[in-house]
Amino acid sequence: MTEKKLILQLRDELRQHNYNYYVLDNPTISDFDFDMKLKQLQTLEAQFPELHDPNSPTLRVGGEVTKNFKTIAHRQRMYSLDNSYSKEDLLDWETRIKKLVDGPIQYTCELKYDGASISLTYKNGTLFQALTRGDGSQGDDVTANVKTIKSVPLKLQGDFPNLFEIRGEIILPFEGFQTMNKDRIAAGEEPYRNPRNTASGSLKLQDSAEVAKRPLACFLYNIVGDNLGIKTQFESLEKARSWGFKVPKQARCLNSIDEVLEFVKYWDTARHDLPYEIDGIVVKVNDLHQQAELGFTAKAPRWAMAYKFKAEQVSTLLNSITYQVGRTGAITPVANLEPVELAGTIVKRASLHNADQIAKLDVRIGDTVYVEKGGEIIPKIMGIDRSKRPVNSQPVHYISHCPECQTLLHRKEGEAQHYCINSKGCPPQIIGRIQHYISRKALDIEGLGGETVALLVNAGLIHDVADLYPLTVQDVLPLERMAQKSADNLIKGIELSKQIPFERVLFGLGIRYVGETVAKTLARHYKSVGALSEANVESLESVDEIGKKIAESVYDYFRDETNIRLVSRLVSYGVQLELSEEAMANQTSILSGDRIVVSGVFESISRNDLKALIEANGGKVVSSISAKTSYLVAGENMGPSKRQKAEQLGVPIVTEQEFLEKF
Repeated sequence: MTEKKLILQLRDELRQHNYNYYVLDNPTISDFDFDMKLKQLQTLEAQFPELHDPNSPTLRVGGEVTKNFKTIAHRQRMYSLDNSYSKEDLLDWETRIKKLVDGPIQYTCELKYDGASISLTYKNGTLFQALTRGDGSQGDDVTANVKTIKSVPLKLQGDFPNLFEIRGEIILPFEGFQTMNKDRIAAGEEPYRNPRNTASGSLKLQDSAEVAKRPLACFLYNIVGDNLGIKTQFESLEKARSWGFKVPKQARCLNSIDEVLEFVKYWDTARHDLPYEIDGIVVKVNDLHQQAELGFTAKAPRWAMAYKFKAEQVSTLLNSITYQVGRTGAITPVANLEPVELAGTIVKRASLHNADQIAKLDVRIGDTVYVEKGGEIIPKIMGIDRSKRPVNSQPVHYISHCPECQTLLHRKEGEAQHYCINSKGCPPQIIGRIQHYISRKALDIEGLGGETVALLVNAGLIHDVADLYPLTVQDVLPLERMAQKSADNLIKGIELSKQIPFERVLFGLGIRYVGETVAKTLARHYKSVGALSEANVESLESVDEIGKKIAESVYDYFRDETNIRLVSRLVSYGVQLELSEEAMANQTSILSGDRIVVSGVFESISRNDLKALIEANGGKVVSSISAKTSYLVAGENMGPSKRQKAEQLGVPIVTEQEFLEKF
């Protein structure tokens, strides 16, 4: 046998043994024999470097060092899930989705693994790229580290598509986590706190050889791509399993919400017998056509819901209450607690939200309080053990002045929050606004983080976001921990931010109530900050999804002299405060004011491209038919109820080709 044939044969054998052991949990070779074959392959590959394969089993041991993880846009956004905590929440969700789709609904129920989200891209059956979730729109390239995880197939088997993404969760099973901690304690090091954070941190280790030492696993659950020939979520799980992915078999396809509730009830108890952590159940509409009909909100798919199991609760002492100032001037009271372990982490602080919450709980310094993690993430105080209250305790008197600048606090009628109105001279507000401006969903300035912003403000180098742009390398070099390369990268990142599109800059300005989605809507409608700044409240309210509260906030923002000067300076520095020529060229107003329902399967254009085309030309895609609907674009296999409702209300029905002829 030639060396080339032997190398290829060994690679195939080792891939199969990896699959048997890490995916099927059914090893067919001893560890010793596996290691001998691996060493033989390593020796041969060293002798014949021209036969290098980036997906060879020998690369599972790692060795690649990555100092900076490149940020890359996801081909399709990674959405988060809406959460539910009760039977009533799930029933309400079922009611909502039944109004939007035709026919009976099946559900796929899957365990909600508690790990780090990952998106894997495969080209021609080989692993091409692995990205973290990041902010949902873009993530970090951790391909070298993910290749060391034995349950991630480097090459697929069976009849797989040429190009697709598959999403899942990197987890650390209990046994491996405990072994890692035993080793750390034996070495005199602090043990890791919980499997989830350890798994997440592993993905960002610079040396992939260190990642390879960690017993991570990867569970996959969502295939993403075009024309994949898959009709249901449950079928997609079976397909993924047949291609070589580790897909746990606990998932079930169920016919009613009652069956879903039984599944939830079972796993609320049975989860404690699993070898890894789960924190709930994910319920998905099974039919992918129905999923497409339901679509997405700005943050989450309408066709999925996460049921979260009841959070762990502990008791501890409330030592003091301090007050934080946010970028909008909002004051948040914070409970400083006697440190206590909760859901695998040490909790020292919890939010008390506002003065009303403090009064409602009648929480006092020295109280023994019950703490839990809301959605297993943010600690919050749920109640008080009054039997342990000190006899000399006194009610909490909410502060009257800003803890940072001593300005008298204001509270508008009907609002729960107190505010510091000294926006120009209150340091946390200044720092917070700039940190928001540079955040990933806004300008995403590389080389500039929250701590550096605070250093720049405290050094008197910047007072607002416009002050970033005249900065020089010489200005920032004297800052603490600022080396030449870091200074160069920071100034370069600021310069590159001038290419960020208008809608993200608008979001970055931090106008109250203007989130990502609202910023996009306003940018598309007004096309430039000049036109937006001249709009009155009535004009703003006429824009789809812009209510009175948002309209008044935007109007007030552009009537403030400080904001007017700030925006003018940003324009003078070349920041994008109008739609680009390319965006303008792709945008018309021929569908302006039209509310359009899209239903069915389309041949010459994907559903996502069709929706993008509608929005780019001034139209709005809506989910359900009403008297306000302009027309229904009907594809193949459209449900009968939508057609009937459109006919009853006199809503015009157009075919795919008739609609595309408009352009």
